[in-house]
Amino acid sequence: MKRVVVGLSGGVDSSVAAHLLLEQGYEVIGLFMKNWHDDSVTISDECPWLEDSNDALLVAEKLGIPFQTIDLSEQYKERIVDYMFKEYESGRTPNPDVLCNREIKFDVFLEAALSLGADYVATGHYCRKSSLTNENGTAYQLLAGKDGNKDQSYFLCQLNQDQLSKALFPIGELTKPEVREIAKKLDLVTAEKKDSQGLCFIGKVRLPDFLQQQLKPKTGKVVEIPAESPIYSNVGETNDLVTLSTPFSYSPEDGKVVGEHIGAHYFTIGQRKGLGIGGTPLPLFVIGTDVEQNVVYTGQGDQHPGLWRKALFIPNKDIHWVRPDLVLQANVSKEFLVRIRYRQPLEKGTLHRTEEGLFIEFENPQKGITPGQFAAWHLEDELVGSGVIA
Repeated sequence: MKRVVVGLSGGVDSSVAAHLLLEQGYEVIGLFMKNWHDDSVTISDECPWLEDSNDALLVAEKLGIPFQTIDLSEQYKERIVDYMFKEYESGRTPNPDVLCNREIKFDVFLEAALSLGADYVATGHYCRKSSLTNENGTAYQLLAGKDGNKDQSYFLCQLNQDQLSKALFPIGELTKPEVREIAKKLDLVTAEKKDSQGLCFIGKVRLPDFLQQQLKPKTGKVVEIPAESPIYSNVGETNDLVTLSTPFSYSPEDGKVVGEHIGAHYFTIGQRKGLGIGGTPLPLFVIGTDVEQNVVYTGQGDQHPGLWRKALFIPNKDIHWVRPDLVLQANVSKEFLVRIRYRQPLEKGTLHRTEEGLFIEFENPQKGITPGQFAAWHLEDELVGSGVIA
């Protein structure tokens, strides 16, 4: 009998994952990850990790499986939180959920599971795993979940072959309503529980509130750049990938001051909420930030040219292949389906590998390409690689 450690989060997805593994004949152990206990960033008297831990314990008792809590808050701060602050401080927008899976769930947590004699770790992600045999041996495939509304393969886009070999995703063949129905039939305490909102490790804390604990407010100008600015005049006429993939560069003289903000490092490209500026014919969107000068650049409407780009670049150090056997060699181009954020529909794009890195050229311009976020590329429903957008 193979032993599986399930990351019981106190939510319905991991609860049902544990049940399905029992049905499949595995020996199952439930393990709850405590990733954060800094009370200075909570915005209410609620203690979400304690509530989630209790729910996870109740699920384990109901299913009749052993249960433990593991404190990973030290590693979490070091690998995720400190990185997040550094990225935001430099004007980039990290994705803590992607990092959490790479650095915590399928690294530190995986090691803890293996020390308990586990053959696999399992999570409640809506994705699937398969394998094929080629000249290099077995290649593990990361596939989209069957529920198109909940496919979470994007969050696992930084996993490697060794991590995938030890991973199980029991609910990947199910839809969310089916998962809830199973939980109801089992009378699990998590059956009707809402999906967690907020940060992956803090729960009921909003990102701006969290960031303000470390990145202090600093008043600066909000500048509006007109859509007809000469900055955009040549972009539609060039095929040069470097030009197309380089974020637009602005100075305060390119537009007019329309308000104030509390810190450029709190804002990200494509953001609409949080500016607190009205009176424009169309809503204002963030089209750029300058953390050195503490300026936030905005444009009116979601069709503003500052929001749209035809290409992006990923430097060599930030390219990751889930399937190393599919690596593009230098000076090779190939079409893939690409996603630049969770839940975005897959878009046609051509990957151009150069000596310096990887250019992704989209068939259609993309809105809100954001430095620090992950681009992931697919062959049909298989996620084969990803990288951090420069």
